[in-house]
This record gives sequence, C-alpha cells and structure tokens, in this order.
Amino acid sequence: MHPDHQRDFTEFVASRSDSLIRLAYVLTNDQHAAEDLLQTALAKAAGHWRRIRGNPEAYMRRVMYHEQVGRWRSPRWGRERVLEALPDRGVEDRTSEVDTRVTLAEALRMLPARKRAVLVLRYYEDLSESEVAKIMGCSVGTVRSQTHQAVARLRELVGEAVILEGLQ
Repeated sequence: MHPDHQRDFTEFVASRSDSLIRLAYVLTNDQHAAEDLLQTALAKAAGHWRRIRGNPEAYMRRVMYHEQVGRWRSPRWGRERVLEALPDRGVEDRTSEVDTRVTLAEALRMLPARKRAVLVLRYYEDLSESEVAKIMGCSVGTVRSQTHQAVARLRELVGEAVILEGLQ
C-alpha cells in the first residue's frame, strides 16, 4: 500500500472504529463476532483502499452487512457452543431502561435478517433510505416497505410503548 494511502487508512480506522464496532455489534449481537466482522471488513477495505477512499464509510457498511448475511446463511450459524463453565447469571434487579433494551434486542433477533438490517441501518446508523438502498443493493421502495413491515412486526412483538421508550 502506498504510504499516503496507508496514512489515510490508518486515520480512517482511528476516527471511525467506535462507530463501526457499534454497527457490527448490532448486526451480530455478540462482541467477539462484532470484532471479527469489523476486522474482516477492514481487511477488505485495506485491499481496496485506493478505489474506496473517497467514501470508505459506505463501503464498510456494505461489506459488514453482506459479510453478516453470509454468516447468517452459513450452516454453522446458530449452533450451540460448548463452554467450560456455565456463564454467570445477572442480577434480576434491572432498571427499566435495560429491560427495554433487552426486550427490543430480543424482538430484533426475531426479525428476518434483511428487515433487521434495514432497521439497524435506518434508525441505529441514522442513514437515509437511499443510503440504505445502496448498501443493501435494492430500491428505495424496498427499503421503505421492509422498514414498514419490520416496525409493524416489532409493534406486534413488544408493543408501541416499548418502542417509544427505546427511542428515548
């Protein structure tokens, strides 16, 4: 990699890693998987940096989305993991904010991968419909209909009050 490109890439990673790891976590719902997803996407970006350095954020989102969809489709995804010891259980004394987040996270996991990704990109990443359409490789109309259907399903699963609490 050319030294100027390497410097640009390093600056991009330093400035955008926090945002990108949050996106990866929302897509994977697992910290270790999120780190792996981000690392894979960064490796791909480094290899194509000369071509993408004009808009690397969009490229990264697209790569992470497609990588995660590929993992969801993999026959190994969702298998049980063998652990040496049972994980500790959290204390049941949770605040309502944590309860709301957990409820929303569980409801999001119940959504199909495409609808979940649309909600994450639209509301968590705060992207426009056209940006989401570009990342997902579909039309703006598809993004709108997928968003509408996903929000309607969330309302069925958790109710309007929980969704409004989660937005605060």
